[in-house]
Amino acid sequence: MPVPKKRHSNIRQGKRRFSNYRLKATNISKCPQCGAPALSHQVCPACGTYKGKQVVKIKEPKGKKKGTKE
Repeated sequence: MPVPKKRHSNIRQGKRRFSNYRLKATNISKCPQCGAPALSHQVCPACGTYKGKQVVKIKEPKGKKKGTKE
């Protein structure tokens, strides 16, 4: 086995280790129920469905009520 003749510096070691250390873009897909953007394998934040089933009840915003005149 070949053995290095001299020791590598800490800077050189760090450059090699952290060359692939970066953020990766998340895979955002469309919800099949409502079409809103949602993360894959997660409950849709807009409609609360997962794999075609209602999992979470989504509350309406408190500011607007249906059927009232302003």
